Amino acid sequence: MASLDSFKCRKTLTVGTKKYVYYSLKIAEKNGLPGISKLPFSMKVLLENLLRFEDGRSVTKADIEAFVGWLDDKGKAGKEIGFRPARVLMQDFTGVPAVVDLAAMRDGVKALGGDPKKINPLVPVDLVIDHSVIVDEFGSPKALKANVDLEYQRNGERYRFLKWGQLAFDNFRVVPPGTGICHQVNLEYLAQTVWTGKEKVKKGKKTETVEVAYPDTVVGTDSHTTMVNGLAVLGWGVGGIEAEAAMLGQPQSMLLPEVIGFKLTGKLKEGITATDLVLTVTQMLRKKGVVGKFVEFFGPGLYALTLADRATIANMGPEYGATCGFFPVDAETLNYLDTTSRKPARVALVEKYSKAQGLFATRATPDPVFTDTLELDLTTVKASMAGPKRPEGRADLGAIKSGFAAAMDTEYKKGVELSRRVKVEGKNFDLGHGDVVIAAITSCTNTSNPSVLMAAGLLARNAVAKGLKVKPWVKTSLAPGSQVVAEYLAKAGLQKDLDKLGFNLVGFGCTTCIGNSGPLPAEISKTINEQGLIAAAVISGNRNFEGRVSPDVQANYLASPPLVVAYALAGSVQLDLTTEPLGMDKTGKPVFLKDIWPTNKEIQAFIAKNVTKAIFKAKYADVFKGDANWQKVKTPQSQTYAWEDASTYVQNPPYFEGISKTPKPVTEIVGARILGLFGDKITTDHISPAGSIKAASPAGKYLMEHGVEVADFNQYGTRRGNHEVMMRGTFANIRIRNHMMGPNGREGGYTIHYPSKEELPIYDAAMRYQQEKVPLVVFAGVEYGNGSSRDWAAKGTNLLGVKAVIAQSFERIHRSNLVGMGVVPFTLAEGTSWASLDLKGDETVTIKGLATVKPRQMLEAEITSADGKVKKVPILCRIDTLDEIDYFKNAGILQYVLRGIAA
Repeated sequence: MASLDSFKCRKTLTVGTKKYVYYSLKIAEKNGLPGISKLPFSMKVLLENLLRFEDGRSVTKADIEAFVGWLDDKGKAGKEIGFRPARVLMQDFTGVPAVVDLAAMRDGVKALGGDPKKINPLVPVDLVIDHSVIVDEFGSPKALKANVDLEYQRNGERYRFLKWGQLAFDNFRVVPPGTGICHQVNLEYLAQTVWTGKEKVKKGKKTETVEVAYPDTVVGTDSHTTMVNGLAVLGWGVGGIEAEAAMLGQPQSMLLPEVIGFKLTGKLKEGITATDLVLTVTQMLRKKGVVGKFVEFFGPGLYALTLADRATIANMGPEYGATCGFFPVDAETLNYLDTTSRKPARVALVEKYSKAQGLFATRATPDPVFTDTLELDLTTVKASMAGPKRPEGRADLGAIKSGFAAAMDTEYKKGVELSRRVKVEGKNFDLGHGDVVIAAITSCTNTSNPSVLMAAGLLARNAVAKGLKVKPWVKTSLAPGSQVVAEYLAKAGLQKDLDKLGFNLVGFGCTTCIGNSGPLPAEISKTINEQGLIAAAVISGNRNFEGRVSPDVQANYLASPPLVVAYALAGSVQLDLTTEPLGMDKTGKPVFLKDIWPTNKEIQAFIAKNVTKAIFKAKYADVFKGDANWQKVKTPQSQTYAWEDASTYVQNPPYFEGISKTPKPVTEIVGARILGLFGDKITTDHISPAGSIKAASPAGKYLMEHGVEVADFNQYGTRRGNHEVMMRGTFANIRIRNHMMGPNGREGGYTIHYPSKEELPIYDAAMRYQQEKVPLVVFAGVEYGNGSSRDWAAKGTNLLGVKAVIAQSFERIHRSNLVGMGVVPFTLAEGTSWASLDLKGDETVTIKGLATVKPRQMLEAEITSADGKVKKVPILCRIDTLDEIDYFKNAGILQYVLRGIAA
């Protein structure tokens, strides 16, 4: 239903022949929100959201008035608000469990006598299958087909399930494999900058439906969702539970942020790329410290950047640590929407709406009020790379050689071996430290930007003309973020030159950037591992953490696509490309990087001729249909999913087993045992299952019991749709330390079962407690649940039977995720910890008062030690809002929504 509209700002906007309702910021300013026109553009988008959703409960008049207060405190007050994004974006790793939950909800509503068809996302959801293609085949014309064939073989079960979802749910679309990366598809096609939707309005005794225009906003189950900030779409990455809450119309709890203004002046110099710029911005913002803050770009330099350049900067928000990296709507936004074949009526709406709302930027726009600012003169940006292990580890191109030598000393402790080379068995070449064994043009960050891709193609053409060749130990690949890229490179004739250097198309997906780099040739892998070589990778991605790109590669560098090609030719990061030759031409004359680097004028001429509206229109004309492989995927068309008992990838979760139409009374926590005593800053990486599955782990044993060979275990990421695997991997990180095991006790996911005093894997102990009908609690230190907000950190906790987590403090998102799964977060009083309470882990814990608990109420934990002594400890219930109380009383947000729909 329509907003309460306390500030009487609901107005009508006419665009062409069409009328839209909108919530006018300009009128709201006159009617009680003085000064809001000075807010940063990103804050205006948040404010409009609250004006539109004011209901007196999840959004109050006071929440809206807090935006006026923000102009005084600049976000330092940390006021909490409920934000409702326009839509949700998912990739296949994180999207599968969300679709599993929707499918389970259909079974649940059917069990309650309701109509399963009523279970649908309430906001539009797009899931792009982009995380599953691996670079097995490379450097040949058959690479693309071979990798796609393998992808379908490995992921048949998951794809059948997702295709069922595509057919079964309204408001849910699946972009099939082989189309592109979710963020690039979002930028080029899905995002609209201004969204429209229906709203019901009461007029007297009647209700009518009107069309409302509002800013396009999005939450995504991938951290690089921020890329679309470049198109003036406010969005960021969230955990699966938050995404599901948004899908089901529930507000996202967030703090009014501090907003750091990043002023850009000047213009990039000849030969400097968008990648050089983003690595510079990332380094500056990491140094500044912007975690949990918004970053917004402004200043005259903004107008010297193409939209693709802005998207490149916005994409790396997670690397510089910000929630988002926002760019306002301006003439370049409209130009991009037109070039990418958005409908003319939509482009007209974006222009008129943005101008009416004060959301359109020009050179004459006054600078907004920011919490703080920093500035970059674009003329000072130099050719750069980042490495060998952190995205913010930017260095000038000329310093890469010396930087690697220094890392060999300090990081790898092999400085004396810098020049050592060893023969590769069966090959006529040798291998040494710093040799580039992977050169990959990959990732949404750069493959969305025609300027750097054309530069790579032109550099390849110039290199081929000089007779240069890629070194034989380099695994080369080109994995664009959309089919548009392949089309314009082919149209420009540059793909042929890239092919000649081994940069054949290997797939359309994330590939090397997320570790799907595939195996290195066996003889190279063997040499690296047996000889202890520090091999290098140069990729056009956004993450280069050690161990992420390939298990064989320790030194990883982020670089622009043309530099990826250059390093494939050079073959080593032990060359200074600014002074040393890449190789010899046909006459034996040395060829330097500057000899083959294309000019800005050449690059722009190729873009103008080949990156056309017609390509975007053709490639996105039927984007949800998929290729022949997708069309061959057979799945039953049914309202409810036919779960396969034998599946080890997709299983029906137990959240709705035995669900009743009304929630059962809340049970107090009586005589709970302690599952773990954890220290400070336990992250979701410690709690949530991730990475490889060990054969000896509870998850590994489960898979083997179900006939899965160790070679086919795959990773936790691909098995996120099977709760049996995921709950066995919760708290199972090899580096987590449960202090119940004693000061010198075993590291990893172990605990002591009481009263038996048996040492067991946490999963096994939890299951024994469940058989004994004993509830569980977890104790932790400060900032519990830090890190990326992963849904399974809360889901796994719930499924293990944990009723409460008592910590010194929580990471905000994990706190809300726990409540969303029916687990109560409590905080201890300032200065109190489980250590100061002298807990050993053999105690029992009773917490009463939950049946009538109110938001942020003080309760008491009664802790009884093994010798019968009782301590009464005050604890603050961190169920923070009335909506969260409803979730808790229903045993979780999914159950709350399910009962509402069934009723």
